Amino acid sequence: MQKIAIIQISNEGEDIARCIMHNAQCTIILLPRSDVGKRWNDFDAFVFIGAMGICVRTIAPYIKDKHTDPAVVCVDSMGRNAISVLSGHVGGANNLARDIAAIIGAREVITTQSDNAGLWALDTFEARFDWPIASDDDMNRCIFAFVNREPTALLLEVRDEGTDWLEATKPEHVTLINSISEADPGRYKLLIIVSPRVHKAPEGLLQLHFVPMVGTIGFGLANHPEDYESIYDQMDEAFTRLGYLPCSHRYCTIDVKADEEFVTMLRDEYDKDVVFFTAEELSAVDVPNPSDVVARHVGTPSVCEAAAILGSDNGELIVTKVKGKNWTAALAISRQHLRRHQGHIEIVGAGPGDPDLVSVRGRKMLEKADLILYAGSLVPKALTECHKQGAIVRSSADMNLEEQFALMKEHYDKGHFIVRLHTGDPCIFGAIQEQMALFDQYRMSYHITPGISSFLAAAAELRSQFTIPERTQTIILTRGEGRTPMPEKEQLHLLAKSQSTMCIFLSAAIVDDVQRELLQEYPEDTPVAACYHLTWPDQKIYRGKLKDLAKIVHDNNLTLTTMLVVGEAIDNRQGLSELYSKHFSHLFRQGK
Repeated sequence: MQKIAIIQISNEGEDIARCIMHNAQCTIILLPRSDVGKRWNDFDAFVFIGAMGICVRTIAPYIKDKHTDPAVVCVDSMGRNAISVLSGHVGGANNLARDIAAIIGAREVITTQSDNAGLWALDTFEARFDWPIASDDDMNRCIFAFVNREPTALLLEVRDEGTDWLEATKPEHVTLINSISEADPGRYKLLIIVSPRVHKAPEGLLQLHFVPMVGTIGFGLANHPEDYESIYDQMDEAFTRLGYLPCSHRYCTIDVKADEEFVTMLRDEYDKDVVFFTAEELSAVDVPNPSDVVARHVGTPSVCEAAAILGSDNGELIVTKVKGKNWTAALAISRQHLRRHQGHIEIVGAGPGDPDLVSVRGRKMLEKADLILYAGSLVPKALTECHKQGAIVRSSADMNLEEQFALMKEHYDKGHFIVRLHTGDPCIFGAIQEQMALFDQYRMSYHITPGISSFLAAAAELRSQFTIPERTQTIILTRGEGRTPMPEKEQLHLLAKSQSTMCIFLSAAIVDDVQRELLQEYPEDTPVAACYHLTWPDQKIYRGKLKDLAKIVHDNNLTLTTMLVVGEAIDNRQGLSELYSKHFSHLFRQGK
């Protein structure tokens, strides 16, 4: 959490200081102007409230380097302007000025050229995306070329959140290239690389090389090696000789090495995440370099390669086993980060139906997909209309699992980006388990983007809070027993004993059985709602009592795309206790 000092130059700024202190989500203290020099290195940022001239004269003797100086923002005593003064990008003054302006209703004043021109702030990428810089060229020279719109080549050799953002926001003077051989000094002035691989820019070309931390290092270790303090550097040097820069925060090994001093050093001195696997887990992984000697000593034919693969979510080995004096190591990268003609499947939760209710991330996935395979009987086609030109959009309504997989595999093998679009959130009756089993079997790269479930849409459309203090604090998501058997302990009448708010999926066709089971525990006058096509253009909601639930469904010819909700939380506005009122007021004051 940021630590910020506020310097209130005059009494007129007292209300502004108080407003910032109450609303900024960071540690803030009031500091006398006379203490700024003594405390210059104690804070992430200084906020002056008063005249700009006083601010500048106060900080001038202490300014050294934009990479180490704290951010400085000046707010005039009337609260009309929040001005970024020092360390706008690296120190975060530009963002702080924006935040303060939003809190006090001021105008943000930012003079950095890249911000005002809508260009990338290259000197923020290291902190923003966790991309260490590997190049030697002066950052200021690179920034100068970039903001002056000199022709720039962009080489992306992995995929992560940062590279997706670069592709989506690429300025006109930036050209995406596929290999270092395309970085022609006669055509470009600047080369920006995002890659864990070692690269040397051609002569006459400025280079800015960021290293994405997408790797996983698996390692084996001799028992209590005396040179453990140098092993970390030895591994980095070995990988670099083989063409890969240090690109990992995650180190993985066998669990019997958990107490080694090297492991403790990785955690405490280098702040690395260390993950352990059992010999049984490691033995199940196929590796290129198994060892009978290792198997005799620790019970698995591979430690470093198997650990790297497992730690990268069954990723691809980029560097196979490397041997040092008292160690072995291997480097793997998760398949979702690979770009080398590597297909990827993103399972996306479509939300309840309204295209505006798909997540921002889900829409981004849809916009870049080469193939969208959507559950046509449950997902409105309107959700797919944001697809890019040339994308293939198919409904899976008339396809069985084998046909769906065959289509996805065909595109995957071409290196395409595939979106499998499921209704609501895929984890709730989403039928994704059998698909993921096939993805795992063929070692395919896939990931899940969650979505808004229809039970949340039901609460919103019913204008009801499904959890009420002292009345019901549990929401049950379930379905009635139709063609798919229910576990004995999850029969509806057993779940109904709690009198909780119950959201029942996929059960309109068996509503008579549902009503009969619920009436074994709920009073017959318990509120119910039958919610058809939640958030769709033809949405319909029918309220009533539990004793009439089946009649409501039958009379209105409701189908499987109906959510049944039962519980006293529906439309409950009455009978709130004094304790609840106090509880609510307390949470409201805290903004929860």
